[in-house]
Amino acid sequence: MRAHAANPVAWHPWGAAAFAEAARRDVPVMVSIGYSTCHWCHVMARESFSDPSIAAILDDGFVAVKVDREEHPEVDAAYMAAAAAFSPSLGWPLTVFTTPDGRPFYAGTYFPPEPRSGLPAFAQVLAAVADAWTQRRAQVDGTGAAIVSALAEVRSEAARADGEGALPGEADIAAASTALARLEDTEYGGFGAGDPAAPKFPVATALRFLQDPLVRRAAPETAAVAERALAAMARSPLRDPVDGGFFRYATRRDWTVPHYERMLTDNAQLLEVALDAGSDEVARGVAGFLIDVLQQPSGGFGAAQDSESWIDGTRSEGGYYVRDAAARAALAAPAVDGKIVTGWNGLAIGALARAGARCGEPGWVSAARWAADAVIAQHRTDDGGVRRASLDEIASRAPGTLADHGQLATGLLALAAATGEADYALVARELVDACITDDGTLSAPGGNDEVLAAQGLLAPDAASDADEPSGEASLAEAARGLWMLGAGDRYRVVSTRIVGRRAAAALRAPMSHGTLLRVAAGWVRTPRQLVVVRTDDAAPSSLEQSARLAATDVTVVVTDAQAAAWTAQGFELCAAKSTQEGLTTAYDCRDFVCRLPVTDPAALGT
Repeated sequence: MRAHAANPVAWHPWGAAAFAEAARRDVPVMVSIGYSTCHWCHVMARESFSDPSIAAILDDGFVAVKVDREEHPEVDAAYMAAAAAFSPSLGWPLTVFTTPDGRPFYAGTYFPPEPRSGLPAFAQVLAAVADAWTQRRAQVDGTGAAIVSALAEVRSEAARADGEGALPGEADIAAASTALARLEDTEYGGFGAGDPAAPKFPVATALRFLQDPLVRRAAPETAAVAERALAAMARSPLRDPVDGGFFRYATRRDWTVPHYERMLTDNAQLLEVALDAGSDEVARGVAGFLIDVLQQPSGGFGAAQDSESWIDGTRSEGGYYVRDAAARAALAAPAVDGKIVTGWNGLAIGALARAGARCGEPGWVSAARWAADAVIAQHRTDDGGVRRASLDEIASRAPGTLADHGQLATGLLALAAATGEADYALVARELVDACITDDGTLSAPGGNDEVLAAQGLLAPDAASDADEPSGEASLAEAARGLWMLGAGDRYRVVSTRIVGRRAAAALRAPMSHGTLLRVAAGWVRTPRQLVVVRTDDAAPSSLEQSARLAATDVTVVVTDAQAAAWTAQGFELCAAKSTQEGLTTAYDCRDFVCRLPVTDPAALGT
């Protein structure tokens, strides 16, 4: 709404009031869905929504609603599913026409100001929709009813397909990784070797699955796919050569001609990929981008950096990024969307906390802590959950999704382990608890979008990853993390139940279930937990440094006082652990059975 405030269109925000106004006037609703850094959204805004004649048509014959898909992902998902009935090519801006009771009857994406490349002009679309509304109302109502009915059936089928399945075994995980590896582009790296002009995405969730220790052991040849993909992307135009951040995707198979948006989700996850690949240079570049470019004055991380900027008085897509550092210094950088999305910040908090601890960069951990404190202070709700987002330290009314709760909880657990502060783990536990209903099912505390629910247009159940971990998989990961910290067996039950319910679908389609498969792999292998109780000396000891580099499922570094705080708050991993003889002491635990404490780094083992 802020980005479109100067449009002559009388935009309405998402809410029941817009549909009530359409019913009062007996006109259709046009729902325009986009996001702040979307290039074609900018184009359509300049070409059509800034045109007074188009605005007059919209204001006279429609109620126009503008939706930020990042603030309202459930709205976007519902209308995207509905739009699939009208077009095989979907994306943003998403343009959906509905009845006043919210039933979609026509949809498309970008429409140009004049007919072009087989697309009708936007004015022609508006005229055709208005004609259908006034002359063929029964047909319009029938189409809308059929769409709503079809989406309801999809949800019902998904619910019937759920079950208490068995957890995948090592052979299942190896087979899934092998199936995924077959999709590798062996010439250019990454996934997809079909159409050379098809867009190519990092698919970080799938790469992270291939890096799991179980995959490395059971199918090492498939694990190498992730390292090759990262290396190919890092040396390609997909990576900004000046500050190290990755663009959203490439428009060509060889990673050339990037789409120049830089997303928080992609870069946070690719920091994890680089860390596990041992690529220090790439990791440092991504961490620098997150902190120097996306982190906001409030502490939280902005959602993305735009593809467009002003150069010589005109808008240029990518023009800033193709210049070297010296030339950039004379230009205004592309704008950063300062919207703080809860779950996406969780991804960045976890990545920076883990990378900072591993790479000996306390500044990265401090940046993660600053973001965590901001999100906790501004986004927490009285029911134990979170809001979806905030802007300029003003929280959105949109409730947090399952992914917001799971991703933030997972990030806070990594931060708690890196800082030794149990309070972050306590908040993570509260977030997971808030999503577990009395009958053991999962539900975000804020529930479904109220407008969609009233209209019977709920989005299909999103159990698979998109460009970020799915809500269920994120909660499964957070619950497993809580269990490893000794928060109780109920979290093992929660995590394994989620994995078991979705395992069959994940094994059939590993590309879209990387996070769930990574959690499933974790349940196959015996976890290794390492607790280091350090002295109060400012400088980390050699034992602590060695522990940070060890291959573990979780490494917690605490002082004696912090170990006691963890135990007092119900995290048994730190119970009865303290420094020995005034020296930093490590406790190496395998599946909650701990070896004798050691103070010599050489005795730590692998």
